[in-house]
Order: sequence, then C-alpha cells, then structure tokens
Amino acid sequence: MRDVIQNMLKAEAEAKRIVAEAEAEAERLRAEARRQAQQLADTVRADTRTEADALVERASEEARRERQDRIDQAAKTIEAEIGLDAPARDAVVAAVVRCVCGRR
Repeated sequence: MRDVIQNMLKAEAEAKRIVAEAEAEAERLRAEARRQAQQLADTVRADTRTEADALVERASEEARRERQDRIDQAAKTIEAEIGLDAPARDAVVAAVVRCVCGRR
C-alpha cells in the first residue's frame, strides 16, 4: 500500500511539474508574441510617420512652386498690359510680391 501511495505522490508531483513547465512555456510564448506585436507596431508607426513627412514635404514644395508660378505669371501679365520702364516695372513687381506674400 505504501508503494501505491508513493507512486501516486510521485505521479502527482510529476503532473504538477509538467503543468508548471507548460504554464512557463505559455507565458514565454505570450511574452514573445507581445514583443513581436510591439515591434511590428513600432515599425508600422515609423513607416507611417516617414511617409507622412514625405507627403507633407512634397505638398509644401508643390505649394512653393505654385506660389512662385503665380508670382511670375502676375509679373508677366502686368508687364504685358502696362508698358513700364525698368524702375517702375520693378516697383510694380515688388508690390505684387508683397501682396501675394501677404506683406502690405
């Protein structure tokens, strides 16, 4: 009878050890999954930020080009419509630039 009890205790201890190992392995796997998910999220955020910065830079550059094109076109229109000498033309162009740029 003593042998049976000892065998049962050994089996129970073995079962507890197996369960503890399984729980430890499960926690390790969960931790690894969390780490990988965080790493992926960080990568996606960084990629998104880089792409957004590039879009903003392209839009800003396009706006600068468009503004300069408008200034150039306004100067050409003024020059074509009004026959001005060089000093008067320069003064008108400067006034248009101030107006377009918001400086009065």
